[in-house]
Amino acid sequence: MSFVRHFFIALQFFTRIPVTGALAAWVGFSPAMLRASAAHFPGVGWVVGALSALVFWALVQGLPAQPAAPWVAAVLSTVFSVLLTGAFHEDGLADTADGLGGGLTRERALEIMKDSRIGSYGSVALVLALLSKVALLALLAQTSAWLAVLALLGAHVTSRFMPLLVIRTLPHVGDTPQSKSKPLAESISATGLLAGLAWWLAALALLWWLQPGVYWLGAVAGALLGLGWMWRLLHRRLQGFTGDGLGGTQQVCEVGFYLGLALAVGQGGA
Repeated sequence: MSFVRHFFIALQFFTRIPVTGALAAWVGFSPAMLRASAAHFPGVGWVVGALSALVFWALVQGLPAQPAAPWVAAVLSTVFSVLLTGAFHEDGLADTADGLGGGLTRERALEIMKDSRIGSYGSVALVLALLSKVALLALLAQTSAWLAVLALLGAHVTSRFMPLLVIRTLPHVGDTPQSKSKPLAESISATGLLAGLAWWLAALALLWWLQPGVYWLGAVAGALLGLGWMWRLLHRRLQGFTGDGLGGTQQVCEVGFYLGLALAVGQGGA
């Protein structure tokens, strides 16, 4: 039952879905449980992705059959996902961009990332990420609305598995008492990583079963390229990761998943 408890803790931490009352009492809480819940980041992606996909599908079916319909569905499903998560990862992307863009030294970058105010680098990164997600979702929907629906699920799960690899391979850095990722994501055990991998592989298997096609490999490749870019950036500039860096990694990998899928579909057809 600890697996279920840890999942609910992750769900409460990373979304606005309430875990209260008798359920919260049953789940319990401790710093050790919070750390263990890191394994269930991809499980949270299942919830966020599935609900966002449902919103997207309902809008595509309900809106007039006009060229703008996929764009409206892409925008509003993205709005829904942001509201559902409280812009948690988007905030991490903005802070990471501000820190790495405005800080010439490691220490200055970490200092900027702890500032709650958003700067020009963060604003630009956030706008470009949101525009990229909306545009790519609309493009996929114009190819196949069903493919875009499945892409939402796959992207949200995949992009939440990739930060686990950052946690596993890089040290946590920053001001420990004030860090946003402490004590949640300071490290992850091999068992925890395997649990996250199980969440991810189950999502990929479902996508392949519902819509067979090798272009899913392109989507995964896009996410892995995003992971590699963020890993190298965090390693080179910070010599480790912060909570904001994990949020930024999730956002970049989500865009990478959509882009890789779109390019693969363009080469092979859906």
